[in-house]
Amino acid sequence: MTMAQETQNGIQNPIIRVRDITVQFGATRVLDGLNLDVKRGEILGFVGPSGAGKSVLTRTIIGLVPKVAGSIEVFGVDLDSSNTSQRRNVERRWGVLFQQGALFSSLTVRQNIQFPMREYLRVSQRLMDEITMAKLTMVGLKPEVAERFPSELSGGMIKRVALARALSLDPDLVFLDEPTSGLDPIGAGDFDELVRTLQRTLGLTVFMVTHDLDSLYTACDRIAVLGNGKIIAAGSIADMQASQHPWLRQYFHGKRARAVMG
Repeated sequence: MTMAQETQNGIQNPIIRVRDITVQFGATRVLDGLNLDVKRGEILGFVGPSGAGKSVLTRTIIGLVPKVAGSIEVFGVDLDSSNTSQRRNVERRWGVLFQQGALFSSLTVRQNIQFPMREYLRVSQRLMDEITMAKLTMVGLKPEVAERFPSELSGGMIKRVALARALSLDPDLVFLDEPTSGLDPIGAGDFDELVRTLQRTLGLTVFMVTHDLDSLYTACDRIAVLGNGKIIAAGSIADMQASQHPWLRQYFHGKRARAVMG
């Protein structure tokens, strides 16, 4: 489906449509008939208890974890029935920031950012270098960072380089897996602001797995909550605060939430 067709079909058409997804590791069923829509242009915060399977859903959508049952559509394309060319076209339109950044330690920042370009584009080294510098600027890093290795970067810089790599192909959709974990409150706040700015200026759709309450309040348009392998709630912050579900009440009204809500 082309961008024009998607626009013609209306903004309400979900950019990600997950139906009845079941994922199982051995005898443990992690996702159990899960349904979820991600709307075009939104930042969706995906939360739930530790170990509930939040990152598993991301990895299932992008094809790194096999599912037992269910269907996944991205940009209107059913990923199960798509051919190799269709699948690559979809992958070309998304970017992924993995938990802890997942940069290649043996590659420089420049080489890390150019990794997706070498996979999907046929352009000159000069153009790749120009794109790399543009992406570094976009995420608030200086050009000289390009020649450093991940071991020479702070935690916050690693996250920004990983985001630059996720943005290297000018995607329409970005998956962020715990993007603020390990960052101090100031660094996490700066990263949330960066994501929000990029979403507004580039028109990105963002699927953000997080446990960070501040991110939910400051960066996310909508929140979906995972529990017992299913989506137990989806809506705005106000919807989450009003919910009587025990886990949601504890999460949004507990001791850690007071500073955010005050």
